[in-house]
Amino acid sequence: MKSKFWTFLMVGLLGIFLVASWFIGIRFLRTGDVTAQLIGAGTIALTLIGSWVLFREISFGRGIERLGSQLYQEGGLPEDTVERSPGGRADRAQADKQFEKYKAQAEAKPDDWRSWFRLSMAYDTAGDRSRARQSMRRAIDMERTERTGQR
Repeated sequence: MKSKFWTFLMVGLLGIFLVASWFIGIRFLRTGDVTAQLIGAGTIALTLIGSWVLFREISFGRGIERLGSQLYQEGGLPEDTVERSPGGRADRAQADKQFEKYKAQAEAKPDDWRSWFRLSMAYDTAGDRSRARQSMRRAIDMERTERTGQR
């Protein structure tokens, strides 16, 4: 619950920043100076990109939460059995062993979002954040397709 508070606080502050940037960009566009207008156009472009990234990350987080909740209800969340150092780092050998287990499950059931969710968690434990995000996006897309019946 504590992390959600900080997430909402940061999203709120970023939202205020994006709105303020939008209005500053508009003010720059209304000047008669070409340089200021270019700065205004750049500010508005960055505001739009920032808004898109924020929306995408919020959607990603909500998707993870939805899938994690569903797996929890089904009893399918993987157990975190990897030992950790006092600093929180996972034992590399154990993380690799756990990763191989979930990789084999994903290869055996490539059309099951649940196996990709678990593989994503194994990637994350092993410290490979980019592949963890890729696998999680794949799981979210697969679950959405399954839920909506679209292909």
